[in-house]
Amino acid sequence: MKMIQKTISLRARNRGFHLITDEILHAIPEIKEFKVGMMQVFIQHTSASLTINENADPTVRKDFEMWFNKAVKENDPDYQHDYEGSDDMPAHIKSALLDTSVLIPIRNGKLALGTWQGIYLCEHRNYGGNRNVVITAWGNP
Repeated sequence: MKMIQKTISLRARNRGFHLITDEILHAIPEIKEFKVGMMQVFIQHTSASLTINENADPTVRKDFEMWFNKAVKENDPDYQHDYEGSDDMPAHIKSALLDTSVLIPIRNGKLALGTWQGIYLCEHRNYGGNRNVVITAWGNP
């Protein structure tokens, strides 16, 4: 069994859902050595999240953003945690609804994602800044 772990910084992005599959793969080319394994991607933030979904049609990502903004509204007067801006508490809730990590099988040196699947960075803040992710891969060469 072999194990690799790296922490990378993703560039700042606007609020929304962004494909980061290629950035993740670029950061950890060592997965090509694994015949069978797993890769976890974990984001070290509480106002952004990760998910796996449609990687071809960009309207899916726009619809995700629209739905989350309708479901978790900003400026709710009941929020107590509001000193970091009107987008902060909704960002924490959105992150909790999705997740902080994804786990993907590795098969023959490649991520075993489906044909139309990609890894999303879900940026829930208007100005979230760079986002750090820890990538851990393990498996059998």
